[in-house]
Amino acid sequence: MCRNIRVLHNFEPPATSSEVQAAALQYVRKVSGAAKPSVANQAAFDQAVAAVAAATQELLDALVTTAPPKDREVEAAKAKVRAQERYGR
Repeated sequence: MCRNIRVLHNFEPPATSSEVQAAALQYVRKVSGAAKPSVANQAAFDQAVAAVAAATQELLDALVTTAPPKDREVEAAKAKVRAQERYGR
């Protein structure tokens, strides 16, 4: 999975539409192999981002869990520690 796409499920407060949109954009960029599509492909690219964002929001709305919600700051701190261990920084 692309490291720039973050887990969006089970956070308090829930993922925002901008977070869902950003994840969809990263996914489409990864799959298409293009960070910025050509003019000829812009419409298809934009439509794909919208479709992925809609599917992602639908999934997040349908998921259920009994686990307590995660805290974004705690999860970010854990990720920072993992990155420091991985890259020795």
